[in-house]
Amino acid sequence: MNFKETLAEKTVHAEDVLTKYLPEEKGYQKKVIESMNYSVLAGGKRLRPILMEESFRLFGGNSAIVEPFMAALEMIHNYSLVHDDLPAMDNDEYRRGRKTTWNVYGEGMAVLAGDALLNKAFETAAEAFSMIGEAADIAARYAAVAKALQILANKAGIYGMIGGQTVDVELTGKAVPREKLDFIYRLKTGALLEASMMIGAVLAGATVEEIKEVETMASEVGLAFQIQDDILDVTSTQEELGKPVLSDEKNEKTTYVTLEGLEKAKRDVKEISDRAAGRLAGLPGKNEFLYNIIEMLVNRRN
Repeated sequence: MNFKETLAEKTVHAEDVLTKYLPEEKGYQKKVIESMNYSVLAGGKRLRPILMEESFRLFGGNSAIVEPFMAALEMIHNYSLVHDDLPAMDNDEYRRGRKTTWNVYGEGMAVLAGDALLNKAFETAAEAFSMIGEAADIAARYAAVAKALQILANKAGIYGMIGGQTVDVELTGKAVPREKLDFIYRLKTGALLEASMMIGAVLAGATVEEIKEVETMASEVGLAFQIQDDILDVTSTQEELGKPVLSDEKNEKTTYVTLEGLEKAKRDVKEISDRAAGRLAGLPGKNEFLYNIIEMLVNRRN
């Protein structure tokens, strides 16, 4: 089985895991549940849950305890997209080739859908505690799940994704110095990628030093991923990308491309991703698929 076939298989698995934890569309609150599920099931690469499971396997994990966290992280990622698309934020009408959540359900319901996905994420992640069972190292496993929850909350919050989004919103339409752009990218995009790989490592029993190295590697992947996103915004088409292009220009946003130029941005993507690949090679486990997916992330066309 080649890389594309393996990736397709793992994407289906991640989708199945996510679907298992989505709420049923019933009750008086049915409309917000419909909008939640519309948002989450709009497609996507499912990269974060895949990276989490592969990091889990890299350090010897082989149980289903990672699955609630896979679903939870994808819920958080999608809630952020629902809010990003709102008229008060990026004001985008299409994502992944179809209408955005607010464009279908209205702004108010889209806000509630995002809020609901964030809450559902932690409700879902906490289900990992019930999967520990009667293992001999039960205390260590409880501690690992608790640590994974802490990472999830931190990387999604004011010291992670929300922190990056805050500075991004504040500086829209203004000149952005390089250090603040790096801050935005490190937190807004990198934080959830860091969470995915760190949580996988934590649940598999990686050491403190190994988890730190994974965090640094994932941060580099996140930076390269975001720079590539900036490149695609000016070089791709809406059909290929699945969302409007030139969105950053429309919203008067400073990007890596506007600061450094297109050619340097392309060179930096390669240099940063090569560093991340080197860190992966230095970790004790071996996972060729994980190396290939990192390479794909920073060479994608959509």
